[in-house]
Amino acid sequence: MYRRQAQRSDGATTTPKSSWGAVADWYSDLLETQKDTFQKTLILPNLTRLMKIKNGDKILDLACGQGFFSREFAKLGAQVTGVDAAPELIGLAEKQNASKDITYRIAAAHELGSLAKKSFDKITIVLAIQNMHNPHEVLDACHAVLNEKGTMHLVINHPAYRIPKASSWGFDEENGIQYRRVERYLSEHKTKITMHPGKESSEVTYSYHRPMQSFFKWFSNSGFAVKNVEEWISDKISDSGPRAEAENFARKEIPLFMYLEAIKI
Repeated sequence: MYRRQAQRSDGATTTPKSSWGAVADWYSDLLETQKDTFQKTLILPNLTRLMKIKNGDKILDLACGQGFFSREFAKLGAQVTGVDAAPELIGLAEKQNASKDITYRIAAAHELGSLAKKSFDKITIVLAIQNMHNPHEVLDACHAVLNEKGTMHLVINHPAYRIPKASSWGFDEENGIQYRRVERYLSEHKTKITMHPGKESSEVTYSYHRPMQSFFKWFSNSGFAVKNVEEWISDKISDSGPRAEAENFARKEIPLFMYLEAIKI
């Protein structure tokens, strides 16, 4: 059974809260039933290619949600611990878990004191650190539970091109060019995201924008060296319409996601 409380590093217990708990069922349904999500078609193949998972690797899937990536890592032979702050998501992960190589825990991402120090070979945070208010504390906690020379694998919405409520696609009709409009970049800010726009009442989550330099500084301050960077473009294709050629060209030039690999030093 999964734990209803998170063990803090000082021995106390907390019941972590996450705005994603309220949308757990919707998020789980999205990943489990839709075939063409970015998680399945773009992020998963690229992430597993770069992680080079070996049989017996001990992986911490931090902010694991309903366990989509945890299950995929286990299929490749890893021993996986999935951690998330939302009990609702961990509950869904447990229901779908048929592997003896996966265990789940409820804990805030910066409160990993119940995990043994230097016990993981790899840590993943996939599309989640952008929802955390304290990434520097999260990376400190990750450093403590990673083996020597262990690696962190971070996937984020591209911070230069996907800025919550401050970036969008635009189209130059005169020149037939699809472009990305960016209204702000360097200043860090928190944005409330309405999950189901148009409904009279909708759950909300919170997203934090940070420029790229922040991530490199946090890694360095927490005892990591960035080893690899990739920028991933959309795998979607426009196959018809007057703007299809311009849309496809823009997709190939403007990345939606950034991958960072850092090694513990």
